[in-house]
Amino acid sequence: MSGKSGIFDMIGPVMIGPSSSHTAGVVRLGRAAIRVLGSLPDEAVITFYNSFARTYEGHGSDRAILAGLMDFKTDDKRIKESFEHAKEKGLKYTFKSVGNASTLHPNTIRLQLKKGDRSIEVLGESLGGGVINVAEVNGFTANFSASSHTLIITAKDVKGAIAYVSEILSHDDCNIATMTVSRKGKHDVACHVIEMDSGLRPLTLEYMRSIGWIFEIIYIPDIDL
Repeated sequence: MSGKSGIFDMIGPVMIGPSSSHTAGVVRLGRAAIRVLGSLPDEAVITFYNSFARTYEGHGSDRAILAGLMDFKTDDKRIKESFEHAKEKGLKYTFKSVGNASTLHPNTIRLQLKKGDRSIEVLGESLGGGVINVAEVNGFTANFSASSHTLIITAKDVKGAIAYVSEILSHDDCNIATMTVSRKGKHDVACHVIEMDSGLRPLTLEYMRSIGWIFEIIYIPDIDL
């Protein structure tokens, strides 16, 4: 986490209740996940873990996650009718629950989303007060809050990659707040997740996408999640 704080951290988001952890944080996890996907999904498999597995129906987390997947904000009155809206939009969804996953945060959700031929998997945690942590993206460690400009780079694990990416970002006068890098193995596939204080120019993103050892760039601007 970047350690940044503000009014959001102290009082939480404006939201539809009953709970910031079980509703607002869940909505934000859904909204973050669709930005990783790049669109609203056609299909979603939603797995609630631990505390969420026991309470998601009574506390409205099922409605909240569907609302987030349809890009409703935390104060949107449509959250309470999200089942009906999902049906209207043709969103196919399945809920699952795992009550005892000791290695995961008490309020954890796994989202397996599909749009056409594209599919992604996001593991997220609702930390309280509407604050979230996107712990994993497609099996890679991510750990970003979705409250800053975020860059997710899937690339070949090549020597000097971290320094090279950092140099590119510096040309946009972009300050890196956090960086998480994980890989499947030496010289295999790596994932760079970078939270930044400011955004990137389209030209910079276009250049990065042209680099031969970069497989995919996902850019999530600083938005109100």
